[in-house]
Amino acid sequence: MNPVIEFIESGVLELYVMGVASPEEVRAVEDMAAAHPEVKEEIEQIRLSIEHYAQVHAIKPRSTVKTLIMATIDYLERMKQGELPESPPILTPESRISDYEKWLNKKEAVLPEDADGLYARIIGYTPKSTTAIIWVKERSEVELHHDEYERFLILEGTCKFTTGNKIQNLTAGDFLEIPLHTPHHVEVTSDTPCKAILQRLSLDKEEAC
Repeated sequence: MNPVIEFIESGVLELYVMGVASPEEVRAVEDMAAAHPEVKEEIEQIRLSIEHYAQVHAIKPRSTVKTLIMATIDYLERMKQGELPESPPILTPESRISDYEKWLNKKEAVLPEDADGLYARIIGYTPKSTTAIIWVKERSEVELHHDEYERFLILEGTCKFTTGNKIQNLTAGDFLEIPLHTPHHVEVTSDTPCKAILQRLSLDKEEAC
C-alpha cells in the first residue's frame, strides 16, 4: 500500500485534529503534512467534518442558564472590585417589596438598554441561597428543578405563571414558590418587562435524600 495512504488511514490524523495525539504523533503528522499536500487536505476535511458533526448535534442551552452564568460572572467580578457580599432576606409569603429596597435603590439595579429577553443581577449569595433581581421582557423557557426551590416576589409589571397544570396571574407584591420536579414558565402580560426578586434555595441534606 502507498505509505501516504496508509498514514492517512491509520487514524492518527483524527487524533491530531481532536488534540489527543501524542507529541511523537503530532510531529509525524506535521512532517507528513508539510511533505504531502494530500495529508494536509485530509486534515482540513477531518476538521470540517468534526465541526459539522458538532454543529448538527449541538444542544442549545436554555436562556435561563446563559443568563444566570453571565450574572454569576458579573457578581464575581464585582466582588473582586471590592463589593462586599450580602445576604438579602429569605423570601416568604410574608415578604414585602420594601424588604429589598436596600438593593433595589442602587443605581446599578436597572435593566440595561441592550439586555436580551431575560436579564438578572445577583444581589446576594450564601451556600444556602442565591438572590437576584430579574427582568423578563416577554416569556421564559420551560424549566424544572430537582435540587433547589425557586421563589419569586413580583416587583413591577404583571405576568402569567404556569406551574404544572396551574396558571396564576401575578402582579407587584405577589409571592410564588415553585414546587420541586414541576415544569414551569412565565409569560409577561404587561407592556413593560416583569421585574422580580428571584431566590433559589438549596435543599437541606435531609430533603435531598
